[in-house]
Amino acid sequence: MDLGLRGKVALVTGAARGVGREIAMNLAIEGATVAVNYRSSAKDADSLVAQITGKGGNARAYAADVADFAAVKAMVEAVVKDFGGLDILINNAGLALRKRFVETTPEDWKKQIDACLYGAIHCCYAAAPYFEKAGNGRIVSVIGDSSRVGESGLAIVAAARAGVVALMKSLAREFGRNGTTANTVSLGLVETDHDKEWVEANREKLVKLYPVRRLGQAVDVAPMVALLVSPKSGWITGQTLSISGGFSMV
Repeated sequence: MDLGLRGKVALVTGAARGVGREIAMNLAIEGATVAVNYRSSAKDADSLVAQITGKGGNARAYAADVADFAAVKAMVEAVVKDFGGLDILINNAGLALRKRFVETTPEDWKKQIDACLYGAIHCCYAAAPYFEKAGNGRIVSVIGDSSRVGESGLAIVAAARAGVVALMKSLAREFGRNGTTANTVSLGLVETDHDKEWVEANREKLVKLYPVRRLGQAVDVAPMVALLVSPKSGWITGQTLSISGGFSMV
């Protein structure tokens, strides 16, 4: 099915690795021009750009820490200058430090809230004027299901991402009259390099939490994101869609 993304410009934050990388690649395959954001993984970002352009797509890498509003604003302006506009924003970048709450520090709180909550706010704020001008913008924020159901060891990132859900619902109401939609995808445990040792050590009991009896893969996420940012999803906004193998059903 042609999702109608040819000619669209998409910015994917945290796109160098993991879920963000798969989302960026999928959007490129669907015909979108992709701005690959990264903070420190320059080599991975460059390899993704090479992979996309090698298949005939259009992509460029942009370094910016989403926790830094000035850097985000400069990045968005550069994307618009390079590609002539911005149609799609994927808020995927974040930071999760798995610790018992009583063992966390204020510095831990700030790092995670700055990356996860303020990062989404910064990107949405910088992109909003271009979405209003285009009249058909798309925003999708990626969170973990811990933000909806809670999870021991992830209290701070869960709280920060729960704020993102409220942000998307509010922006859906505010931006809808201008044709822009805002949605959230909430993920179960998707296997990436993050927490790899912890996942392996706990795989047997983790898998039992999922009715489909397996953990998620990045390829399980990207198709839904592509659909949500396509013109075919213009009447879906303010929603939180679970991609979790049945881990949560609320």
